[in-house]
Amino acid sequence: MNVNHEPLASLPTARPAGCPFAPPGELTEVREQQPVRRMVYPDGHHGWLVTGYAPVRAVLADPRFSSRYELMHFPFPGGPEGALPPAPVGDMTGMDAPDHTRYRRLLAGKFTARRMRLLTVRIEQITAEHLDAMEQQGAGLDLVQAFAQPIPALVICELLGVPYGDRKTFHDYTVALMSMEASMEERFAAMAGLQEYMTELVRAKRAAPTDDLLSDLTESDLTEEELAGIGGFLLGAGLDTTANMLAHGTFALLSHPDQLAALRTDPGLADSAVEELMRYLTVAHTMVRVPLEDVELDGQTIKAGESVTLSVEAANRDPLRFTDPDTLDIRRKATGQLGFGHGIHQCLGAQLARVEMRVALPALLARFPELRLAVPAADVPLRTGMNIYGVHRLPVTLG
Repeated sequence: MNVNHEPLASLPTARPAGCPFAPPGELTEVREQQPVRRMVYPDGHHGWLVTGYAPVRAVLADPRFSSRYELMHFPFPGGPEGALPPAPVGDMTGMDAPDHTRYRRLLAGKFTARRMRLLTVRIEQITAEHLDAMEQQGAGLDLVQAFAQPIPALVICELLGVPYGDRKTFHDYTVALMSMEASMEERFAAMAGLQEYMTELVRAKRAAPTDDLLSDLTESDLTEEELAGIGGFLLGAGLDTTANMLAHGTFALLSHPDQLAALRTDPGLADSAVEELMRYLTVAHTMVRVPLEDVELDGQTIKAGESVTLSVEAANRDPLRFTDPDTLDIRRKATGQLGFGHGIHQCLGAQLARVEMRVALPALLARFPELRLAVPAADVPLRTGMNIYGVHRLPVTLG
């Protein structure tokens, strides 16, 4: 491999025209030439970009790399000058051990595969109710509003014990927090609003507990601030990612008729389809880590304190790990895909997201066998300026 000592001028973000499911083309070029490469961040910091599957996975599994926001530099334009502010209380993605370990141990038992299986019946009911409503609504609709957003919103609301009628409030906060284009003032305002909302809810749960996860947590040693922070974190994490996987996953299937037909014909492919869609789409496309000491990675020496941007979407398309990676193949055994992350920060709600997708996608296709896009694929508005990729709207015709 020829090492290019010239750093990349910026993180590649421009996706190829007419390819709504492909990572930015320059990421592919960088991965093929030098999967661990120097990169200049928008604030002038000289750090790294990692695009290969093996080194991305290695960083995610290595405790020498920190997840603390205040050590990081933001890889996207429009971020703060210098390092980021510390993670708000309860945001597990921005902390290391022992704080992360404490929260993770407390919550891990709430998101087991067994508990998620018990939720399956309720998820089936919620899905059926929304499919009924879609059928009554008529032939044409926006699948995001009618299906992809409300199902995970209702599920996470039931799990946490959040009134479903408040969903627009916390959804707006979540969108502001997920936007790569939002100013720091907008982010802080959204964070403060969500914290205030969750604080009031925690107080209500303490006064009158109900049968939900948030009420369970009020019996732990967590402070009111920690409970509100964790509640807000779980609410945002459980809504936006799954909603975009349902919408973008449907878009991908409708754009690949052979894969659509295969899943319709054999709903038993749902498990492998979910893993393959997670790999192929990688809606949570970018992560950042910072080494606490000098680390050798793929022949490069990364100095302590140098921000390392991980392109998970490029890693999930690495031909050294996945054969014919740019092809969507729901029969593929996409074991090891990094769409849920890896290591100690692997998505806490991965099992819940899997259950929701395994239930909702086959049910949608079975109910509406003539489902199709209502506009040309090129006219579907994409969430290119968001931390979670996907579609803003998905106009469809039910047939």
